[in-house]
Amino acid sequence: MNKIRKGDEVIVIAGRDKGKRGKVSLRASETHVVIDGINTVKKHAKPNPMKGTTGGIIEKSMPIHQSNVAIYNATTGKADRVGIKQLADGKRVRVFKSSGEEIKVA
Repeated sequence: MNKIRKGDEVIVIAGRDKGKRGKVSLRASETHVVIDGINTVKKHAKPNPMKGTTGGIIEKSMPIHQSNVAIYNATTGKADRVGIKQLADGKRVRVFKSSGEEIKVA
C-alpha cells in the first residue's frame, strides 16, 4: 500500500523547494511523485506545426522522490508520518502517526 497517493496534499521536507505545499498530481513511478508547482524546470520546446504546438520556454513539474515529501496534516498544520491500520472488517486504512486519525481520501 502506497503511503503517498494521487490527490494527497504534501509538504516538501528536503531540497530546493523545502517548505512548499502542493497536491500530488501523478505517481511517476514506484518511488517518484509529481506535485503541482513543485520542482519546476524550464524546458525549451521547438514549434511543431504538424501537432499545432507553438515553441518557446515551457514551465514543467518534474518528479521528486517520495522520501523528500511528507503528508500534510491540516489539523496540526505540519508534516506528518503515515501509518497503516487494519480495521475489524479486515480493511486497511492510512492514519496519521501523531494523532491516529484516518487520512481522508481526496
